[in-house]
Amino acid sequence: MSRAIWSIKNIAARANLLGSERCFSTSSQLYGGQDSPAWRSTPTQMTSSEAFTETLVANGLTNIFGIVGSAFMDALDIFPAAGIRFVSVQHEQNATHMADGYSRVTNKPSACIAQNGPGITNFVTGVAAAYWAHSPVVVITPETGSLTNGLGGFQETNQLPIFSEITKYQAHVVSPKRMAEFTNRCFHYAMMERGPVQLNIPRDMFYGDVVTTIPPPLVIEKSAGGPAALQEATELLAGAKNPVIVSGGGVVMADGVAQVQALAEALQIPVCSTYLHNDSFPADHPLWMGPLGYQGSKAAMNTISKADVVLAIGTRLGPFGALPQYGFDYWPKDAKIIQVESNARRLGLTKKIDVGILGDAKLTSEALLAKLQAASPACLDNKGDRLSAAKLEKEKWEAELDAMSVTPAGQALMEPRHALRELEKAMPDNAMVSTDIGNICSVSNSYLRFKNPNSFFAAMSFGNCGYAFPCAMGAKLGAPERPAIAYVGDGAWGMSLNEIMTCVRENIPAIAVVFNNGQWGAEKKNQVDFYGDRYVGTNIQNPSFAEVSRVMGAEGIKVDKPEEVGAALKTLIASGKPGVLEIMVSKTLADPFRRDALSKPIRHLDKYKTFV
Repeated sequence: MSRAIWSIKNIAARANLLGSERCFSTSSQLYGGQDSPAWRSTPTQMTSSEAFTETLVANGLTNIFGIVGSAFMDALDIFPAAGIRFVSVQHEQNATHMADGYSRVTNKPSACIAQNGPGITNFVTGVAAAYWAHSPVVVITPETGSLTNGLGGFQETNQLPIFSEITKYQAHVVSPKRMAEFTNRCFHYAMMERGPVQLNIPRDMFYGDVVTTIPPPLVIEKSAGGPAALQEATELLAGAKNPVIVSGGGVVMADGVAQVQALAEALQIPVCSTYLHNDSFPADHPLWMGPLGYQGSKAAMNTISKADVVLAIGTRLGPFGALPQYGFDYWPKDAKIIQVESNARRLGLTKKIDVGILGDAKLTSEALLAKLQAASPACLDNKGDRLSAAKLEKEKWEAELDAMSVTPAGQALMEPRHALRELEKAMPDNAMVSTDIGNICSVSNSYLRFKNPNSFFAAMSFGNCGYAFPCAMGAKLGAPERPAIAYVGDGAWGMSLNEIMTCVRENIPAIAVVFNNGQWGAEKKNQVDFYGDRYVGTNIQNPSFAEVSRVMGAEGIKVDKPEEVGAALKTLIASGKPGVLEIMVSKTLADPFRRDALSKPIRHLDKYKTFV
């Protein structure tokens, strides 16, 4: 097989052919009309592996991430002929993160696969991360053969219970005759319920002849919500004097940023982004106040604290995204709260709400705009004063950020915030950025601004290290024309630097920005605040990560001066190759994620009395 088949250019061409419809895949465009194979509608004899593979094709799958294994090799053998690229990674956890990033940028389902037993258990952390990112990842888990299951054979474990709490649906193929059915249903549920699903396949189920059809995916029409809830929300918003919109990740998933923008413009309402969804409203828009949550925008927090009505669109109002920041408990206590959510279980789950709308963020925004255009909203009467106050808050916050983002004269290493500010200045408008958990990466919430949706992919509330770089790799395959950049701390980088080899081998020009300060910063901050500066396990010694990257065959640039940061980032992007930008920064630590997570230690035994 020619290497050219797997070039990014050719993959991109097929991705364009698939179209951009946001509900499930668009196989009707790819296989409709004269090009549609007979088995779309006519029962046809094929093997179970062929039925499995053709169902992947019918759901628009062009990439699948994993590590090769004998359990699924009969299907793997025909992936190239089906037009499916198997992206071989270094660790199965990273395969799930790549699938996660791919689905988040394309808004389409993705898939990962591995060998039964240890290959599948390596998926767990990545699947949990996808669960809390609401990413439609189909996790394909080949299993021990059905006739030997339970006998304690080689690489055997009961795989369904392992994923039961971190998937939206689990299918177990009980017969080759049901292979296409279960595979198709997994793709359907992954998109319909927005999250990972498990397709568990005993390895003997890949063999045998079946007579089946491979139908196209179902497309389920969504709604704007119930008429009574929409009317109640309209009345609250029409009477509000100081309303604020909170735009969440569900807005991006619904392809509804333009609709939220239109609603905000019609009512002249300031917009705050939810925590780690900085791409849910254009950052260059005058109504955008910035993100809420840890190290977010003070302008957003001060603005929402004064709201009398909050319209929270496409968000579960996660508890971590509204914690006090900068010593300020900013969530409005007396405001009326309208929550728009596509999952009924999340309405009113974490915050007291006054109106709950079970609806699609895009369609609900359109419906509310139509209703409010005929309602003479009260907030338009005082828009001048409100918007002037919001503008002043933004100017004050930017000035404060500028003051914080400076390295003192004569200091050998730049301050982390200074590095983040320089990266912000150099970041291309169409860039995609993924972030790991950790002290510096989390502080980047102050600096990451995006003009386009589907641009920001954080580790979300599962908060695992090692997420950012493989996520950026998957995003790069999903949108090869856009730069893909991962922010990673030096501790977490050890969990994913092996994927530089994957990038070189598979021609994936993703870039890792590694902040090297020789410490696990987030945890060290707790030792500073609660444990008397006793550092156990938080100080680390590192090699030159830029040099390691070059040894692996990628690019690598190491900088230690603020004025070098932007040029180095641009050089790596322009190279068209994978690479590492290693930034040497000081050991300055930001505030802890939350101050109520720990308490001062109490010791009763004499040998530990001094450890307080």
